[in-house]
Amino acid sequence: MLVERFKYTIWAADMTRAMKFYTEVFGAKVIKQNAHIIEMEICNGILSIHGGGEGAKTWTGLTFQVPDVIAGAAEIVAAGGQLTREPQPEDDEPPHLAMCVDPEGNEIMLTRKR
Repeated sequence: MLVERFKYTIWAADMTRAMKFYTEVFGAKVIKQNAHIIEMEICNGILSIHGGGEGAKTWTGLTFQVPDVIAGAAEIVAAGGQLTREPQPEDDEPPHLAMCVDPEGNEIMLTRKR
């Protein structure tokens, strides 16, 4: 099979709010936008936001590796997101994981390289 493109799509009740969150927190660059969908590039990957979401909490499987999970979690909260699992030290190492929710209810994960 010839794959021409790969992207991951999440749902949003408010696409503009979702776009603002991902551009501010993760430095996403909008590459396509219309009334139904916004596509953004993040670290060479494509995240697509589709309108029509209900705002209910939904596990996405999206994981963002960042150098500092504590600082990243603080940025998510400052941008209107939430934490469902605060960063916790493990085995005398700095935290490597934070479970988060974007303003649209999409659950995402922050990790640190180990």
